[in-house]
Amino acid sequence: MRITGLGHAGMFIETAGGNIICDPVLGPSFFGSWFPFPDNRGLDWERFGREADFLYISHRHRDHFDPKLLERYIRKDIEVLLPEYPIDDLEKDIRALGYDNITYAPAGEVIERGDLKIMITPLRAPSDGPIGDSSLSVDDGTGSVLNQNDSHPLDLEALLDFGTPDAYFTQVSGAIWWPMVYDLPLEAKQNFAQLKRDAQNKRAMYYIEKVDAPHVFPMAGPPMFLRDELFDFNGLGRNGESIFTDQKQFLAHMKELAPQYDGRLFIPGTVVTVDGGAVTSEQTLYTDAEIAHIFDEKWDYLEEQRAARQQEIRDEEASRAEIIAPAEMLEAIRTWWEPLLKKSRTIRLGVGGCVRFRIGELDMVVDFPRAKVREYAGDECIYWYTIPADLVSTNIRDHEIDWSNSIFLSMQFHVGRSGKFNEFLTTFLKCLSVDRIEYVENWYSEQTDQTEDAEVGDWVVQRRCPHLRADLTKTGKVDEDGILTCSMHDWKWDLNTGRCLSTSGHAIRSKKIDDVTDEALRPAV
Repeated sequence: MRITGLGHAGMFIETAGGNIICDPVLGPSFFGSWFPFPDNRGLDWERFGREADFLYISHRHRDHFDPKLLERYIRKDIEVLLPEYPIDDLEKDIRALGYDNITYAPAGEVIERGDLKIMITPLRAPSDGPIGDSSLSVDDGTGSVLNQNDSHPLDLEALLDFGTPDAYFTQVSGAIWWPMVYDLPLEAKQNFAQLKRDAQNKRAMYYIEKVDAPHVFPMAGPPMFLRDELFDFNGLGRNGESIFTDQKQFLAHMKELAPQYDGRLFIPGTVVTVDGGAVTSEQTLYTDAEIAHIFDEKWDYLEEQRAARQQEIRDEEASRAEIIAPAEMLEAIRTWWEPLLKKSRTIRLGVGGCVRFRIGELDMVVDFPRAKVREYAGDECIYWYTIPADLVSTNIRDHEIDWSNSIFLSMQFHVGRSGKFNEFLTTFLKCLSVDRIEYVENWYSEQTDQTEDAEVGDWVVQRRCPHLRADLTKTGKVDEDGILTCSMHDWKWDLNTGRCLSTSGHAIRSKKIDDVTDEALRPAV
């Protein structure tokens, strides 16, 4: 088996039973903001497209799903391996490009193609990518790999029933806009960015240790920001205010914490060969000197990329819609959003206030409690966004149902908030369709049935995390102050009160163990 790095989360897996091209992306993505790091244009895309037998797209985020690349390089009769998602947005996108040879991969079930065994493990919570993320397990008898991609699976036992992989590919640099675009002092951004990087590193190490594969390849980030206004957000930030740990930085972190694992660089042109448990790698696109320049002289490399690729940015800007007049834009958003708000009882209660949007000359409010969209009139607001009018006009033209997967990940906006992060607001803005809203409302309703309790440290708590249903007996740790941290996403709860310290809502059921009374009530072992 051979695995070639295509850039970002992309890979080309050559097996005894056929070749799988995974998440191929050239970009730029998210309104021209994200470019794969390092540059992957020098790869032989014609060959990969010609020799691929299967196409796997892990999820709908545009740094994983690049319609222009697919149109240019991937033939229309290729077998598409489609994750089993509860809503069919990704399938619609794939079919709209002319692909109809689709294999629906039941969650956790093995698909066989001769000697090739494939398993796709989907995630379906509102916080999983654009309502859906997935990982890919592959075994052809000569070797096995796990391409975990961006996914953060809760049930690792089911995933690893496929077998411990020889080579493990996983995300270490998350895709998010916090804290870079927030209206915060620089010192606060620096502190929050450090906390975010630490949480990402901790989560990545959690999976590396649980999967326990001997060979580990960090991937799926970071991006290059080549737009002038975003350039300083590359890597850890010009001033330490950004969150994008690169592959080499994470490998150093992993070597310090877990030297028993063989961590290797995986960038465009890296070819990994897996044969009977032996894993070797070589680089076919870049020389050692070029790799040293990319990582050790990163800002110089980024400046070179910025100078060379401005035409791609101008081309993307030219593709945007004409700016809609303020009154027309307000009416378009009202007509689109108010019916969704009326269906969003849990989300409206979870947001619990007004949210202001300044979009060019339009100044509007979304009143979540009343399910109304109207002009801003001095309302007290819990969040306030400032977004360029051409981005919103384009989303209206394209009826883009996920503003996370477009405007927010573009980082071409600013936001402020009063109080903590509100997951319900972000969820609404990535669920701007009836199918998505109905699914999410039903999902939230199902999460209220969390009747099973378990012991975590000196506490009895509900077994399932209120965020994404992780088993807290495996992912939770309680400190001496009674603060519970779930290692999946570093969310925290004060068990003395049950209050979530990371976001609004999401309280937890908890009780301190009484060593005398509770011990007497425990069944004998």
